[in-house]
Amino acid sequence: MEYRTILHIDMNAFFASVEQSAKPELRGKPIAVVGSGHRTVITTSSYEARARGVKTGMAIWEGKRLCPELEIVVGDNKKYQHTSTEINKIFQDFTPEVEAFSIDESWLDVTYSLKMFGSAETIAYQIKARIRHLFDITCSIGIAPNKLLAKLASDMQKPDGLTIIKPEDVAGVMERLPIQDLCGIGKKMQRHLNLMSIYTCGELGRCDEARLTRKFGIIGRRLKQMGQGIDDSPVIPFGEEDEVKSVGHSSTLERDIDDPVEIRRFLLQLSEMVGSRARRYNVAGKTISLYVRYADFFSSWGKQTTIKRHTNQSDEIYRTAVGILETVDLEQPVRLLGISLSNLQHEVEQLPLFEDDRKKLEATKAMDSVNQKYGNMVVTLGSLLPGKEKRGSHVIPPSWRPDGIKKVDVK
Repeated sequence: MEYRTILHIDMNAFFASVEQSAKPELRGKPIAVVGSGHRTVITTSSYEARARGVKTGMAIWEGKRLCPELEIVVGDNKKYQHTSTEINKIFQDFTPEVEAFSIDESWLDVTYSLKMFGSAETIAYQIKARIRHLFDITCSIGIAPNKLLAKLASDMQKPDGLTIIKPEDVAGVMERLPIQDLCGIGKKMQRHLNLMSIYTCGELGRCDEARLTRKFGIIGRRLKQMGQGIDDSPVIPFGEEDEVKSVGHSSTLERDIDDPVEIRRFLLQLSEMVGSRARRYNVAGKTISLYVRYADFFSSWGKQTTIKRHTNQSDEIYRTAVGILETVDLEQPVRLLGISLSNLQHEVEQLPLFEDDRKKLEATKAMDSVNQKYGNMVVTLGSLLPGKEKRGSHVIPPSWRPDGIKKVDVK
């Protein structure tokens, strides 16, 4: 049987490490990276802070209570985006098959690069050396026959680790491994499996497939394979992803809001971000979705509507989102807003028939050109007043990619 050779590269405490590299006075100190808003939590912490119990998602006061000398650093998303993009360029020197899983994680399929570089271990050490030399930060690397196991391996030694799982060792590794250590097994799935007396991957891999399918439907078979360390999913290089199905953006607000005027202001900002990305990649959609999460964090709703024609115009997306909002009585102040455009048509650009529409298209193109050069929201619709106090908390979403339609520009 022919095995693939996959690397999973996980940057260690990425945001915190980038900050410590950029500011030598922070090196060796416990630091926490936070957002710029009034309502913010710890995005990530350095290993020095983690040793004191400071974790992602904690409130700043909680981190300070555990570690009084904790240094608070406001995150710089553009810096992290740039560093991640440059690191992914390093990976492409070793193989064209590079898939960004998030801003600080990537898979590499080096199966056909081994003859050139000698071994996967050699490739891993060269990557580590180049990242340390160029950026003065570290990464942990897992080497395995598939993506699932490579990610598992990269988590085994942190920071700055290198772990290899050979094909002949898979069964032994999986036997006693807790199911929650697998990528894709979240807390909810873990609880369901525990109720079935399944606690380890070995137990999951031996579980009757029919029993898993009755409980979880079509993913039952996939769960059993995961328990056995089986994963046939390919590494999908940049630009070769499946055709995108939707374009969306969401924002956690700096404070809970219930003023309809303020809510509409945020919806206009989100509509501009969604419309801009759709226009950049020449797609348009007929279905606009609005998502709202309330102040209690647990309550939320989402609704969508389909319009008569495909659009990527921000004002049309905005008007439709407002129309959805007007059908709902808000139960409490709003914490998060999200808008997405789906039911997409690709390669849509054509010259409008009417002069007013042509003028609008040219104005939109000019606005997009300025924003792409100088940053989002430099030029926007007149009704969206500028000022940081009117903006949401810009964070790097899980959908971030270094290039292509899935790339989300960050502040």
